[in-house]
Amino acid sequence: MKRFEDRVAVITGGASGLGRALGERFGAAGVKVVLADINEQMLAETAETLRARGVTLATRRTDVAKGEDVERLADFALETFGAVHIVCNNAGVAPLGVLWEADESDWRWALGVNVWGVIYGVRVFTPILLGQGDEGHIVNTASVAGLISPPGMGIYSVTKHAVVALTETLHHDLAAKTDKVKCSVVCPAYFPSNIAYSERNRPAELRSERPKSEEDIARELQLFKAVKSGRLSAYDVADAAFAAVRDERFYVLTHPRILPAVESRAREILEGRNPASPLRQGPPE
Repeated sequence: MKRFEDRVAVITGGASGLGRALGERFGAAGVKVVLADINEQMLAETAETLRARGVTLATRRTDVAKGEDVERLADFALETFGAVHIVCNNAGVAPLGVLWEADESDWRWALGVNVWGVIYGVRVFTPILLGQGDEGHIVNTASVAGLISPPGMGIYSVTKHAVVALTETLHHDLAAKTDKVKCSVVCPAYFPSNIAYSERNRPAELRSERPKSEEDIARELQLFKAVKSGRLSAYDVADAAFAAVRDERFYVLTHPRILPAVESRAREILEGRNPASPLRQGPPE
């Protein structure tokens, strides 16, 4: 996609972190932005800030785990701006813990937002992009946890591996259909965002009743520290995603230091070796 002026982008998880940065980056290029998020207060605060920076935007409270909400989001975008050209399925949550201790509610929450949110985004918006007969691009936010499997992050990794697989297949399906609509998958490592605070938006009916262990608390503190100390910012990741849309590049791997772990996993598979922890040299920065 070479022209961005007066295009329209829909961005989920748009109230903070990468979603907010994507909104600002695309908006700076002249794209009209629809920001969607489940947190209405943060969404309103972000919208006020971005409008003050010259971004043309609209907002819509959306729970991406509900298909009807995503359908209403698409209707809202079309009613507001008349078209949709870029879709960023970005909303995400990050429950932690060893797999056998996870509640069913942990799985339902993460699968609902991280996987079904992307499924609904693709199912609802792809026909719109194809039907317009114009350039379009879908950006799905995964993670390096979609390429490796760190300990203590099993639920998150399952969801992000699903997003990578879904987007790779989407790439092939689109290529067989059109040369105008493309897609990308974003796989960052740690960067300052609100993913470590995603519990604040967890629906009451999906709250976990399991008391946190000392390991749980230590793991959460490690995540907070890793996210806060990430060397790249959300705006760096947003710049990389924007460049991928512009250059029609599929894989967006923003943290080169994680690539040896990705390569090691591939070699372990090909050589039939047991997997080593991708964090054996510390968390990626």
